[in-house]
Amino acid sequence: MLRDAGRALTAGLPLAHAERLARGRPGLYEQEDHQIAIEVGATVTATVVRIENYGAFLQLEDGRMGLVHISEIDRNYVKDVREHLREGDSVEVKVTSIKDDGKIDLSIKALQDPAPRQSRRGTDQEFEQKLKKFMRQSEERQVDFRRATEHKRK
Repeated sequence: MLRDAGRALTAGLPLAHAERLARGRPGLYEQEDHQIAIEVGATVTATVVRIENYGAFLQLEDGRMGLVHISEIDRNYVKDVREHLREGDSVEVKVTSIKDDGKIDLSIKALQDPAPRQSRRGTDQEFEQKLKKFMRQSEERQVDFRRATEHKRK
């Protein structure tokens, strides 16, 4: 049970953290006061602690843990996380989200340069020549077909 003084001190905190604080035990929110404030969109340095099939767990500079999902490691397809990261590697990551339960989502891909955009028209001269040749042959075939069908109608 929380005492009235405990309620005043813990107003606005989730119940589990409020109970710990009221009982005099350090909780998550008390520890966060001593840590570096990390915001969504910030770029931080982290160390790879554990690698799983679905991503890698990284320890941030302030000691908290975050996850880089396999889809956030590289812009290209990543089949195996171990091909890109090794335990103990120091990596620059971007904080993509901090969930209500304290989980931190990280991304390496967000810091990479965007893939170069390729113009879809008029860049490949060889393709343009092949297309013109095809169109010319197609028109010739259509003319031949029309002539052949006109003779059959008469």
